[in-house]
Amino acid sequence: MLYKVAKDSLQEELANLKIHKDSVEILTGKSEIIPIKLVSVRTPALNIIKQEMLAAGGDCAIPASALTCATDREDAILLGNRKHYNILLYKIAKMNYFGLSKIIEELTSMLAIEKPQTVLADGRILDYANLGIMGILNITPDSFYGESRNLGNNNLMSAVEAMLHEGAEILDIGGESTRPGSEAVTAEAEQKRIIPVISEIKKAYPNTIISVDTYRAATAKAAIDAGADIINDISAVEADPEMVDLVASTKVPIILMHMRGTPKDMQTKCEYENVTQEVLVYLLERAALLEEKGVSKDKIILDPGIGFAKDVNQNLELMRNLVSFTGFGYPVLLAASRKSTIGAVLGDLPAEERLEGTLATTAQAVNARVQLVRVHDVKENFRLARMLEAIRG
Repeated sequence: MLYKVAKDSLQEELANLKIHKDSVEILTGKSEIIPIKLVSVRTPALNIIKQEMLAAGGDCAIPASALTCATDREDAILLGNRKHYNILLYKIAKMNYFGLSKIIEELTSMLAIEKPQTVLADGRILDYANLGIMGILNITPDSFYGESRNLGNNNLMSAVEAMLHEGAEILDIGGESTRPGSEAVTAEAEQKRIIPVISEIKKAYPNTIISVDTYRAATAKAAIDAGADIINDISAVEADPEMVDLVASTKVPIILMHMRGTPKDMQTKCEYENVTQEVLVYLLERAALLEEKGVSKDKIILDPGIGFAKDVNQNLELMRNLVSFTGFGYPVLLAASRKSTIGAVLGDLPAEERLEGTLATTAQAVNARVQLVRVHDVKENFRLARMLEAIRG
């Protein structure tokens, strides 16, 4: 008799053999091929890497033009397990030419299995032992999903209590709709909507973690003064340059989201050659900008921006490639709840009928090992995530 061993059960199955515990980790590392893309590498370096990967037992896909060095730079895809990569790193460790030292640095960092965490300004730590659930509270009259609008104080506090009871780790509060085609509101109107709400929630639930959904530094500052713990900036600190200094001075974590243009015109800016790669490069550049200003990695969260300057196929590609955003030490947030891509895939369903599709995106977040999902329906998404995590062990 024989049978296939599930990847998520391999460590347990190896341990059941009663082999040395160090061998369990080593053998587990040999079981998974980890495809890694190298971008714009000098072609002599690619030839060295390919040769050493083949010698180690792995592989490296490079264009024919790289083999002959007919071009100066090309992309490549490495195919290997941890053993192959460790051998590669050992072999090229002292090769400080053709840009190999930078590749060594980046590959070493990616394979280090650094567990992302978020440190709040008051010292509390989000360690993401499980997928974190961020509940959406829109203090607006025009958000795309009607049931997420919380204009009355009684409705609002009932929604807050329910979300916290159902498993929300963070509450995300916004005072301006950013649905496609929406008009901006003034900073004064935005603050008038959300600042009293943040104060009220903190008064009733002082340990609640609140994220403020704004791209304006003045609104973010007022929200922090009222008790907000995280800034959720859809412009990745592009809309308001003062946001960078605010994050650096307050030590408040920030979510950097990818978007082109503004919510009013973003859907006219959906041209990409490789949407995953372009979105990832952008987010890493914005994170690097913050780090240059003294913002530590544990204050930065990345969001690929589902539905913002992307069409249906691009949104699906980003969700399919969520794992590409991991491995850099930053927590990753997926915010796809009830968005139009779900409606389009399932036959033009309205927002009110997109719960099941949303649950599928949360399942993908669990599978990709990202850290957070931003959702309208806390209970359903929390239960799905915890059940899937339990199955996966």
